[in-house]
Amino acid sequence: MTRPRFLPDNFTLTLISVVILASLLPAGGQVAVGFSWLTNIAIALLFFLHGAKLSRESIIAGAGHWRLHLLVFALTFVLFPLLGLALKPLLSPLIGDQLYMGMLYLCALPATVQSAIAFTSLARGNVPAAICSAAASSLFGIFITPLLVTLLLNVHGEGGSTLDAIVKISVQLLLPFIAGQIARRWIGAWVGRNKSWLKFVDQGSILLVVYSAFSEAVNEGIWHQIPLVDLAGLVVVCGVVLGLVLLASTLLGKAFGFDQEDRITILFCGSKKSLATGVPMAQVLFAGSTIGVLILPLMLFHQIQLMVCAVLAQRYAKRPESVSELMGQVDP
Repeated sequence: MTRPRFLPDNFTLTLISVVILASLLPAGGQVAVGFSWLTNIAIALLFFLHGAKLSRESIIAGAGHWRLHLLVFALTFVLFPLLGLALKPLLSPLIGDQLYMGMLYLCALPATVQSAIAFTSLARGNVPAAICSAAASSLFGIFITPLLVTLLLNVHGEGGSTLDAIVKISVQLLLPFIAGQIARRWIGAWVGRNKSWLKFVDQGSILLVVYSAFSEAVNEGIWHQIPLVDLAGLVVVCGVVLGLVLLASTLLGKAFGFDQEDRITILFCGSKKSLATGVPMAQVLFAGSTIGVLILPLMLFHQIQLMVCAVLAQRYAKRPESVSELMGQVDP
């Protein structure tokens, strides 16, 4: 039987189940401490595998398209934060101050890697440039996101400075990533052959963080603090922010004279926010009791962006082939 089109994917259903489980059976005491250690190990393994999977040849192939990368970076790290600040008079009354802080955190995050590349490929965009842009966004986000979080939320990690937050993120996320890049020469082929089941490491680490975060948030009374009307408003807010960024990506791509393939890459790389990076970063940047509220907007935005971009990618995929694509199929 085929899945009904209105149902989310399996991972999203699992994510919802984990939130329900944490709401009904939150971890506490020594169990919570054990989950915290397990979560840190899973996050380190996640970024180690990201480093092992990333091909340096692919990065080099797309690195020369600097104008495209600058525009994607501007959308990710400039337009999103500016929208979050500019829309405060609308967002804060609609969803409350706590979820608004989560929206600001969402706006400070880097772009996705896997889904941005997958949608670009499906829509027949510039895939090498998408690989380079998405990977660079994720890597530079390790340094840029803590700075933006400090500016937008006035948060300095767990009582330290922005530099402390960057150091903590570098140790917990960047060092495993670099170790994965170094180990790629020995395990790269094995990782490539086993991508189908290694994705469960990605998903498992996110589920662990979500369960730990929501367990602590439930113990602090999260569901008594956030009214249902605020959650309903959050759906509208995520849709509005995504729609504005998609519109800006399309208009700016045309205004700067990019061809169709590059505009597709800009659209799908510049409008994404990474759940895989955002959830572990929240674990590092914020106190445990606040993480559950802060990642709620990200979890919802992630699902909305996947559904909307899937429709857009399929529409682009049905367009007639361009001259450049036809020439690319002809052997020299």
